[in-house]
Amino acid sequence: MSQKNVKPIPEGMHSLTPHLICTNALSAIEFYKKAFNAVELIRLLGPHGQLVHAGLRIGNSMLMLADECPDWGSLGPKSLKGSPIVIHLAVENVDATVAQAVAAGAKITMPIADMFWGDRYGQLEDPFGHRWSVATRIRDLSPEEMQQAAHDCMK
Repeated sequence: MSQKNVKPIPEGMHSLTPHLICTNALSAIEFYKKAFNAVELIRLLGPHGQLVHAGLRIGNSMLMLADECPDWGSLGPKSLKGSPIVIHLAVENVDATVAQAVAAGAKITMPIADMFWGDRYGQLEDPFGHRWSVATRIRDLSPEEMQQAAHDCMK
């Protein structure tokens, strides 16, 4: 049954939204609230208390979460022994955000530094194995200036 006037992309959603799988996703919700000031918008639990779906807002973006479900092939980075994915978070103050995330239980994997592409930038791993890059723009550079800076940096 189709409904008239339904928006194909729901209000508040962007075209691309991370959907993280975690062991103990309910704890992950609480971590993201403490670490990144996430606001929980929806929580759907299964019959045994497992998180089937959660929607959080961090800044102006959505983050979706669910508990692992091995029967469906849904495994988080802890079960997979790592993740090749890095979730990028743009913030007003990278130093304050990283300090807040570390206080909540994140581990710094790349210390904050001023980068050649114009960001003050660092990387974290959260307690659930997900990797995050956190950045604040400190200089606006053209693509050509970034290319030259990358070249100069890698000499």
